[in-house]
Amino acid sequence: MHSWLRVFLLLATSSAHTVAVSPCLCSSLRPPAGLLVNCSAMDLTEIPQLPSNTTQLHLQGNLLTAVSPGAFDTLLDLREVSLSGNLFHCDCRIRYLRNWLLRNTAVSVTGGGPTCASPSPVAHKDIVDLGEELFGCCAAEQGCADVVTDGLLGAMLLCLVVLLLWCMRLAKNAAFTLHIGKKHVGFEAYSLRSKKPKHRQRLQSGGSYVSGDSGAPSGHMMMKHHVAMQLYYHKYWMSSTRNTL
Repeated sequence: MHSWLRVFLLLATSSAHTVAVSPCLCSSLRPPAGLLVNCSAMDLTEIPQLPSNTTQLHLQGNLLTAVSPGAFDTLLDLREVSLSGNLFHCDCRIRYLRNWLLRNTAVSVTGGGPTCASPSPVAHKDIVDLGEELFGCCAAEQGCADVVTDGLLGAMLLCLVVLLLWCMRLAKNAAFTLHIGKKHVGFEAYSLRSKKPKHRQRLQSGGSYVSGDSGAPSGHMMMKHHVAMQLYYHKYWMSSTRNTL
């Protein structure tokens, strides 16, 4: 039974079969043919991701205008490709396909080589026959794109610096106002400067504050001293008058 199972698996592996890999059809062929990927006449505008073991690739009869850089770089086993019947626009975007075809001359191009559909100066011309002078502006376009990007980054950095300087200037010119309530109006200057609140005492008369360690007599103390002196002189005068009589 095991032998019959082995034979069945061997036949299933070696025989040709077709499977659908969206949007192309992949046909696994008998060794050493490899893998056939058929993407022809599917109105493709871009090349889909292809299996790395592709050996035959049919892309004819689509709406391709260019081939993305690196699209064929992973197809190391590719031996045959068909690219005819597409609408290739031969500008800087076609440079990758041209260079790839010139480098990989071992790959057989079937159905006729790919040609330019536009622009009119190179229409119907084989892509491999395009001169390098056609792509002379590509480096300039890339350079212009880099200049624009660098300019935008520089402008953003300049705006950030200006905003930072404006914030610093605004903070420097900012003024803070200290509002003192009416209940604090009676504080003496030296009382406000005192670092020890316990050294400040409030006099009941007049509601003023004086410093306890200043040594200056308050108005209330001076008034008491004046009254005491008057009483002393009055008693002295009374005793002198009695002695005289």
